[in-house]
Amino acid sequence: MPNFEFEKTALKNGHSFIAGIDEAGRGPWAGPVVAGAVILDRNKMPDHLRDGLDDSKKLSEGKRAALFDDILKCADVGIGQASVEEIDDINILQATFLAMGRAVGKLSQKPDFALIDGNKVPPLTCPAEAIVKGDGRSLSIAAASIIAKVTRDRLMAALASDFPGYGWEKNKGYGTKTHQLGLESLGVTDHHRKSYKPIINILSRQES
Repeated sequence: MPNFEFEKTALKNGHSFIAGIDEAGRGPWAGPVVAGAVILDRNKMPDHLRDGLDDSKKLSEGKRAALFDDILKCADVGIGQASVEEIDDINILQATFLAMGRAVGKLSQKPDFALIDGNKVPPLTCPAEAIVKGDGRSLSIAAASIIAKVTRDRLMAALASDFPGYGWEKNKGYGTKTHQLGLESLGVTDHHRKSYKPIINILSRQES
């Protein structure tokens, strides 16, 4: 389970405001990539939140939603995203970094250190450390993963009501069978990532 060990080390090294950062939506064929940045106050965290935080992918949708609300009540939260156009223009890694930077920029308190889920550090206004599988190791990153995933899932569900037939309310833009069938019958939308190979293949077939 995630804990505060990475945050404690940063505090010992003289940092006061430590943000956990994570993203949701690097793999889907449609929709933006969303990042969350969270600065937790250990003194304000209720026990049920400390005990409940984990990698968002390991939690049920209902549990994530409840934790999302709890995080907003007791933490400094920033949310950023990069559009489909930005993903296609600068690639998904750079777009993810862009979303992370925007999330940090939305925090009310500027962090002086950041813990990033993954193995690469984005260009930020503060020093940072990348932690592989950090959403299962750091409470701050776990909180950020929940913020990012719940935000993006809700965004994709809203898009699904405007673009029915692709199953985005369930698959969140990932390349499931329902999504593939939707693409074959309805075509590519403005919300699809046209730099992704499956979408490139569909567009090339339509042009030939």
